[in-house]
Amino acid sequence: MLSLAARSIKSSNFKSSARCLTAVRTKVTLPDLPYGYDALEPYINTEIMKLHHSKHHQTYVNAYNAAEEKLQNSFQGGNLTELIALQTAIKFNGGGHINHSLFWQNLAPKSNGGGEKPTGELLKAIETKWGSFDEFIAKFNAASAGVQGSGWGWLGYNKESKQLEIATTPNQDPLLEVVVVRGSAHKSLVPLLGVDVWEHAYYLQYKNVRPDYLKAIWEVINWKTVAERFSKAQ
Repeated sequence: MLSLAARSIKSSNFKSSARCLTAVRTKVTLPDLPYGYDALEPYINTEIMKLHHSKHHQTYVNAYNAAEEKLQNSFQGGNLTELIALQTAIKFNGGGHINHSLFWQNLAPKSNGGGEKPTGELLKAIETKWGSFDEFIAKFNAASAGVQGSGWGWLGYNKESKQLEIATTPNQDPLLEVVVVRGSAHKSLVPLLGVDVWEHAYYLQYKNVRPDYLKAIWEVINWKTVAERFSKAQ
């Protein structure tokens, strides 16, 4: 067992580390959309965009900030039990903020290039991997439509194989650059394109027919931002 002096030193070190960690924490904020709520009509209607951005995303921001504040207090108080309990809220709401911040950038109105087919190195990489752009869309939609419950469909770049990959994540789990499987790093996937397949992203317009939403959303995908992330990932 630790002596009283050792326990005191350990507690002091924990609190000292906590002060350093909490000093660098900052609140996240809801990003502005780079277009109006009605700009993606008729593919994603105004009501969905307004609720999705101003209500759902704002809720993730608020809940994440609240959990972060509790986390800081738990660090300072040395409350390990509460620290562990807060990890679920941090992961879910932090992931929701990360995913949606990327999602808004993945979309663009027709007047600003939305739906225009990718070109250059990105298109070449897609065709190398799946044979054709249309085949990629078919594979992506099949994977995303197959997500059980809520989640996301992704196009990611595998740094190890230097190839594109289609992936899905449940709930608000982000596509992490390092995926840990059974305790070891499995592969690195850099998120290039994320499509929200939670019902709140489409239900008011497409009801429970997720494939119809997935078919329509390609009309407003912003491949310019995807190409930029692809270039940086390489």
